[in-house]
Amino acid sequence: MQHYLGIDIGTFESKGVLVDGAGRIVATAARPHKMLVPQPGWAEHDAERDWWLEFCSISKELIASSGVAPAAIRAVGASGIGPCMLPVDADGKPLMNAVLYGVDTRAAVEIEELTAEIGVDELVRSGGNALTSQSVGPKILWLKKNRPELYEKTHKILNSSSFLIHRLTGRYVIDHYSACSSSPLYDARTHSWTDRYAERIIAPERLPDLLWTTEIAGIVNQAAADATGLAVGTPVTAGTIDAASEAVSVGVLDTGEMMMMYGSTMFIILVADKRVEDPRLWYAPWLFEGQHACMSGTSTSGTLTRWFQEQLARELNPQSALRELAAEAETSPAGANGVVVLPYFSGERTPIHDPAAKGMIFGLDLTHRRADLYRGLLEGIAYGVSDIIETYQAAGAPLRKIAAVGGGTKNHVWSQAISDVTGRRQAVCARTIGAAYGNAFLGAVAVGDAKRGDIQIWNPVERDIEPDARNRAVYQSGYQTFKQLYARTKNLTHGLRVDPQKPV
Repeated sequence: MQHYLGIDIGTFESKGVLVDGAGRIVATAARPHKMLVPQPGWAEHDAERDWWLEFCSISKELIASSGVAPAAIRAVGASGIGPCMLPVDADGKPLMNAVLYGVDTRAAVEIEELTAEIGVDELVRSGGNALTSQSVGPKILWLKKNRPELYEKTHKILNSSSFLIHRLTGRYVIDHYSACSSSPLYDARTHSWTDRYAERIIAPERLPDLLWTTEIAGIVNQAAADATGLAVGTPVTAGTIDAASEAVSVGVLDTGEMMMMYGSTMFIILVADKRVEDPRLWYAPWLFEGQHACMSGTSTSGTLTRWFQEQLARELNPQSALRELAAEAETSPAGANGVVVLPYFSGERTPIHDPAAKGMIFGLDLTHRRADLYRGLLEGIAYGVSDIIETYQAAGAPLRKIAAVGGGTKNHVWSQAISDVTGRRQAVCARTIGAAYGNAFLGAVAVGDAKRGDIQIWNPVERDIEPDARNRAVYQSGYQTFKQLYARTKNLTHGLRVDPQKPV
């Protein structure tokens, strides 16, 4: 039988899956790793250890545990956190740790400089995006200004998936969806790199070649086969950012369909039939030529639950702590007994794009318990998601379906709060393994063994999360408090700003 291998590199964990031709999972594997935070505002991975070595280890385990012959694997798909910035030398070796996506805010000065020089209107018109901490271009400029010796040695700037694809095939490629996050270097009108910022930031020839996600980037070479256990000659797709693969894994394909990913951050993708030009949101060509995507994301969610566990629930078993905290939160009523949390513990991405925003736990008194604090934290994330959905509506992007995915869907308080606060139903598919599963499916599509719509057969909807009208009033009140808290404390929190370029 035909099989397809998909591997995804996440913020805190890499996951892999081996799938047969009917979409059945025959083997899974995972490896944990840490997000490195060497100083405030920075977020990094060791690309060799966290990306490539984990890819190799997972691939070997999947093959060994399944008993599937490497030659029976028809295609390999890879994805990773993004957008990232990794400079490599002429041999493809990393010159430094990879700078991660929007949670890394080191390029705040460069964002301000480039925005002033180019202008928001031109940025959105040409590249589809205003510059934010999610943008790769300012991070390359940061490298040029602050690590000039590494910049001079840089042969290519890669992201997580393009690094893996290079190790597998020897080719430097990046898919259009990922490339669009390289603002202002990608021209969304022509689907090409622009040379307008060659002197200011970097020349296009130092960026990977552009492909669509389901194009075949190359085949597994001998060195990669030795490292991964895959067969020489196995086709490898162009890859993409994890969130896009995750969206595909739950059937988000057509206009008005939205993926809501409960991960280390909340990441949201809405498929549209035309470009949505709004500086509060992110734009990219969708994975398939002729379609468009409108994205958004918080700076924290799973990272915030992990912080809460490590700081306020140390006595709990780390393996079961989040489940125990979720059970505690069930004992607190909707509205968390008046506790309202601003979840801006790493600044915030959409829609406020404020790297200096700070977290806040508001409304405490001596009657509150840990259960109230944890429930308030989950509801704070839900309020942030509601703010994002309102922004989509204001931008004129139609929304008709939400597919929820990720480990957070198993947390009833969290997922129910999002439906209750937004008033939207969420569909949960039978398989929520995420991006790795989507990569396997995209591999099947790339080699012609599956059609796009077959994902509905591979992964049907299993249940719906319906809004509970009984909680509407308390959440409307909490949401208004949430909105006012940021507006009223913004200036104060900016006064607390730590310069991310100064070590502490």
